Amino acid sequence: MMTMSSSARWPYHLAGWTFAFVCAGIVFRHRQLSTVGTAGPGAGYAIPTPSSEVAWFRRVKPYCNAVEVQTVDQRSAPPKTTAGAGYHAACFALAGRIDDARRIIDQLPGNARLTAVSIVFDIAHPVADAGDDRSAGPIMEMVVDYWPNHYMALYHAGMAEYMLGQRDLARHSLHEFLKYYHDADGWTSNAKTVLSRLAEAESAPIHRLPEPRD
Repeated sequence: MMTMSSSARWPYHLAGWTFAFVCAGIVFRHRQLSTVGTAGPGAGYAIPTPSSEVAWFRRVKPYCNAVEVQTVDQRSAPPKTTAGAGYHAACFALAGRIDDARRIIDQLPGNARLTAVSIVFDIAHPVADAGDDRSAGPIMEMVVDYWPNHYMALYHAGMAEYMLGQRDLARHSLHEFLKYYHDADGWTSNAKTVLSRLAEAESAPIHRLPEPRD
């Protein structure tokens, strides 16, 4: 029987080790992808674990509507933190229960109210961007009541008021917006355009302006 010399066997050894390294790389990559993001700008970075407040809001958000919001407190109370109060208020605000949202915020001390209000704004911002004026308008007006120089809340409040035919409120909100915001961009252009329309006859038709890109 013929036997293969060691020098003749080395290509087979090399092929075997190469295959082993490839398999090891595949296993390592699979484990890596199971713990990090795999798409978008953050690909390759660990996915952060949501806070208890965010996790709570994700659970109750389907109930943040006028019919079911009252069950939120009964089924799952929010974390007793400032952020928890912010998400709690945001849930009631999304449901159109602005007075209840204010009650939650008013129970907080001093600067904690601004933290909670900023959470409400962040939650309501997509609603305003989507053009739901009847829902977004009162929320943004509430934000402004607590944070008078919040220019983006002033902008969205003014645009919602304009679309709802609340001309005097829209003038006030958009003038206040321009007082605090000075960039020459789409937000400023839209505000000036609406103010120009509001300066015309009261019967001037109301038209929605395209939402500027962030």
